[in-house]
Amino acid sequence: MSFFNLLTLFGGLAMFLYGMRLMGNSLKESSSGTLKVAMEHVTNNPVKAFILGVLITALIQSSTATIVITSGLVGAGILSLHQSLGIIIGANVGTTVTGQIIRLLDVDASSGSWLQIFQPSSLAPIALIVGIVLIVGVQFKNSKSIGNIAIGFGILFSGLMNMTGAVDSLTESGIVETLFTGLGDNPFLGYITGAGVAFVLQSSSAAIGILQAFSASGVLTFKAIYAVIVGIYLGDCITTAIVCSIGADTESRRVGVVNILFNLSKTVLVLVGVAVVRHLGLLDHLWELSVTSGIIANTNTVFNLSCAVLLFPMLGVYEKLARKIIKDAPASEDKYKEKLDALSPAFFTTPALALRSCYDVLLTIFRASRSNLEKSLTLLEKYDESVNNEIMEEENNIDRITDRLSRYLVELLPHLQEEHHVSILDQYYKVTKEFERLGDHAVSIAENAANLAKSGTAYSASAIGELSVLEDALDEILNNAEQAFKRRDVEAAYRIEPLTQVASEIVNLLKGNHLKRMSNGGCNIYADASFTNLLADMKRIADVCSNVGIATVIRVRPELADQEHHYYAYLHSGNDEDFNRDYNKAHDEYFARLHGTEATGEA
Repeated sequence: MSFFNLLTLFGGLAMFLYGMRLMGNSLKESSSGTLKVAMEHVTNNPVKAFILGVLITALIQSSTATIVITSGLVGAGILSLHQSLGIIIGANVGTTVTGQIIRLLDVDASSGSWLQIFQPSSLAPIALIVGIVLIVGVQFKNSKSIGNIAIGFGILFSGLMNMTGAVDSLTESGIVETLFTGLGDNPFLGYITGAGVAFVLQSSSAAIGILQAFSASGVLTFKAIYAVIVGIYLGDCITTAIVCSIGADTESRRVGVVNILFNLSKTVLVLVGVAVVRHLGLLDHLWELSVTSGIIANTNTVFNLSCAVLLFPMLGVYEKLARKIIKDAPASEDKYKEKLDALSPAFFTTPALALRSCYDVLLTIFRASRSNLEKSLTLLEKYDESVNNEIMEEENNIDRITDRLSRYLVELLPHLQEEHHVSILDQYYKVTKEFERLGDHAVSIAENAANLAKSGTAYSASAIGELSVLEDALDEILNNAEQAFKRRDVEAAYRIEPLTQVASEIVNLLKGNHLKRMSNGGCNIYADASFTNLLADMKRIADVCSNVGIATVIRVRPELADQEHHYYAYLHSGNDEDFNRDYNKAHDEYFARLHGTEATGEA
């Protein structure tokens, strides 16, 4: 044994862990949207939830990631704790797939045999070549993610080969045999070792993979490794529970507790089961047998699958115990608590889920701001102090959730690897402030109405009639803005700017009509500043929606990001036929109505 043998061993370990992480992260990046849809359709049938947990974990190669995602969905109210139980058990079984892949180390193919392609020495370079071709030489949707998956797979097997090569050298020195003989004589020490390794690596799959690499030495026996495997379960679930608890609410933390309870039960069941079966003499042929990578993989699978079947009836007990261990938090009066809980750090490793939570909160801000706008406009005709108080209270909520969302977006950014995810976040960050501004204008209009009521001043019938036309135009603009953002509807986004131009012209006309009424005594002079401020607020509301529209267009046409002002100038130049058509239609409609109010209203 030499320093260079250890260097090769730890270098191989580093490659193995990085390959596993790269492969898992890329799988999550490319499929997290699908994962969310699948999880949202989980019913109260625990068997379906179990199968889903197995499949998702087999796909993303990480039980920790599956359970953390589940914890986040429970915290967001998308899943209940009861619905998550089957997924948790399934995730523990699904994680054994990685070991079954790594068992390809055992493939023994003679030179020239087609089986040789399944050996790591062949799979690693094939995967690396495919990966680099997809990243560098091919351009299609998700090509980079798929390429990273292949690269991760190749690095994983390259690391395994380095580790097994180093283990061969260490075997000659007798260190490996001495180490695992000691573990075989002391199952408790093996159990603690497995738990410690899994806790440090934060992955049961990685810990099992290392054990499989050491099996190449030929000195590992079943009696030396079974307790290590069981210990790995405990170390991994403690890591998962810690991650589930970071910034989480009560229900999310209970998901981590259920996972610990299940793995503790699994530990007891396996250790007692192995002792009983050995006492009956059924393990005599296996006890001193030199285990291979395949035997380790099969042992891990049998332990997990059999425990899942035997402990499945205990799901209700785990749920009750979790509720007793993690007490209910005091009831909150926060009407948006569920939406804010969805902004969980647990989703940072699955950006599609994190961005979906941001989307839901943004829609909440928009709708709350729009509701405030509608309430504030009613105060202009009939002032109600209680309605004004509702507006101010909701504005505080809007400010609070906007601040929380802004912080979350900033914290999420470093975790994004895909360009389209960064593009989505950029759009969300822009519209966050725009949606908040809608609420600010609602407050300004409400304050305007309050001042009118205090001074005993009112707008003339003509002014109110004209304002109703402008309000309808704004309502149509807001409808298009919501449709554009909610469904990424470019057609709705294109309709905003022509309407905004018409709204701006209506504002200018109303200013002129107001001055005429002022000059002939048709409008109260004390209402002058109020009316002018109101028109300014209404114009800015249209401008906010215009910004939302252009943000949606840029999301679909990113080439416009650096020429936003030129794009606006082009639309208003008269050269865009669609803009001209929508503008003329809206102009004719709303100005016809304005002329009608002039004919029937006061002079």
